[in-house]
Amino acid sequence: MNTTTTLNSPADSALKKVLEIGVLLSSERNIHRLLEEILSGVMELAHCNAGTLYLRDGDFLRFKIMRNDVLHTYSGGDGNDPDLPPVPLTRENVCTFAFLENRTINIEDVYTCQEYDFSGPMHYDAITGYHTQSMLVVPMHNRTGEKLGVLQLLNALDDVGRVCAFPQEMELVLESLASQAAITIQNVYYIQQIKELFYSFVRVMSSAVDERTPYNGSHTRHMALYGSRFLDYLNRQAENQEKEPPFSPEKKEELLMSVWLHDIGKLVTPLEVMNKMHRLLPDQYQNFRHRMEIIRLNGKIERLKGVISEDEEQALYTQIEQAKNFVEQLNKAGFLSDEQKQELDLLARRTYRDEQGEPKPWLLPEEYHMLSIPRGTLSEGERKIMEEHVVITDKLLAQIQFSDEFSHVREWASSHHELLNGTGYPKKLSKDAIPMEVRIITILDIFDALVADDRPYKPGMPVEKALSILTAMAQKEGKLDPELTRQFVESRCWEDEHHA
Repeated sequence: MNTTTTLNSPADSALKKVLEIGVLLSSERNIHRLLEEILSGVMELAHCNAGTLYLRDGDFLRFKIMRNDVLHTYSGGDGNDPDLPPVPLTRENVCTFAFLENRTINIEDVYTCQEYDFSGPMHYDAITGYHTQSMLVVPMHNRTGEKLGVLQLLNALDDVGRVCAFPQEMELVLESLASQAAITIQNVYYIQQIKELFYSFVRVMSSAVDERTPYNGSHTRHMALYGSRFLDYLNRQAENQEKEPPFSPEKKEELLMSVWLHDIGKLVTPLEVMNKMHRLLPDQYQNFRHRMEIIRLNGKIERLKGVISEDEEQALYTQIEQAKNFVEQLNKAGFLSDEQKQELDLLARRTYRDEQGEPKPWLLPEEYHMLSIPRGTLSEGERKIMEEHVVITDKLLAQIQFSDEFSHVREWASSHHELLNGTGYPKKLSKDAIPMEVRIITILDIFDALVADDRPYKPGMPVEKALSILTAMAQKEGKLDPELTRQFVESRCWEDEHHA
């Protein structure tokens, strides 16, 4: 005996459809797709040819989705509401009355119904040629009775496609679905609110890093902007080649979250390191200038005592001014040339005698050490302190309980200084251990660092020169991903959206 159950009767088919819609509602987390699925599902279940979904917005019902299969029109569902004025919450209109009374309204023919104001549908019919006849209005409310919106269905169809009244037994089915839809919508809104709260926290923390220093203030915002455009560019390129886009909305969101958090470790980086504009610390520079003045005064005293001649005193003054100008120039230099290194070595060997007659250097060892920095303003020790920010980023993010959709944020954010040839930090990862997402963040980070005009140690670099440096780092030095770098250059994502 065959005991297999089949769903062949109209009631069974309706039950099957209700179950299918229930599964869709329980799995969808994008509010726009969710609203589409709700309206499409109930229209198919009710077998009607038009429908509208409204959601409450203060003292109004706002149009969210409109669909008319007869006119082949569809609006809403893409994040943009239909271009129609919201409906005030008064009792004249049938959809607002159903909402306020929290009850289903089933009308066989709107043209013969005198109970409600149908001037809107009639005006719509006159403009479009559509004929509104039967109508079913179902309020959406959750288990606690909180009202969220209304489903309005038009023109039920019988088995041969003629417009008929909505069956009464359909009311209970749609009320059940509307209630489930309301709960799902509310849950999705709750999730969005929680996510927005988290994003607000992330933006605050990122802004806190920016506010600590006048330098690097727009770095993260720029990276997020360029990054968003670049990921869109990569998706478009894949679609043009009929390939699967590499970045779904969720994956894009995860990568951009990593960008927002990539420098969070700088919250604890000492400001004297992060804000270091020149090679010498301010106290060191002032001490050097003070020492030059002491040497000048000693020379004047020696000339007055007859120890040195006036010409020798003048020669000493000239040497002092040359030393001051050289140190001032070198203190602000972006890199140390061989000629400057030789002149610095000569200066470091010069001595003078203090009041006790003891020989003292014109340039102290720690000053020489700082002025000998080959590139930038940070000594090796200061650079290590600066590099610690990625380790701190990892430690801070380890304390956040990320959801599954952000499960890679900690890894990606704390690895943005790793390079494909293994010379990056902190773990010196090599090519195979560095995900594509990290490679992208690294390109964004280096590019903005090169072109930024708010860095303490250098002026902003012209874009084309920065791109040539990126290309060299990819093709000659093996530090960056060559293909991603090429696509980044082509994307022009640092320009406005029309070029991205």
